[in-house]
Amino acid sequence: MPVDLTPSQALGLWHAVTLQQVQGDGRDLTLRQLAILLEIYLVPPPHTVRGLAAKLGVTKPVITRALDTMGELGLVTRVRDERDRRNVIIKRTVDGALYLERLGDLIIAKGRAQPL
Repeated sequence: MPVDLTPSQALGLWHAVTLQQVQGDGRDLTLRQLAILLEIYLVPPPHTVRGLAAKLGVTKPVITRALDTMGELGLVTRVRDERDRRNVIIKRTVDGALYLERLGDLIIAKGRAQPL
């Protein structure tokens, strides 16, 4: 079902969610990292560094740096593609799925609390 928000209401919701994320569990991701994580979890796999770089319009080193950070946080893992050793496959983790589930719950909660 569509939600009708004014630009000010949408920004207020985004503000409330991002503020809670920063104050929350300590894993406040950059917008780029969040975009990569959502791509990995919402778009069916496989996901490669090369494919993510093309999708986001950035270089492979940019993706690699973001994945390094997200890997340290336990949100994703990487493995070599056995069929083509040049490719690195990005894998989902339970922690990453839980992180995004909590983020979705937070967005719902903040959206319900926002005055329309």
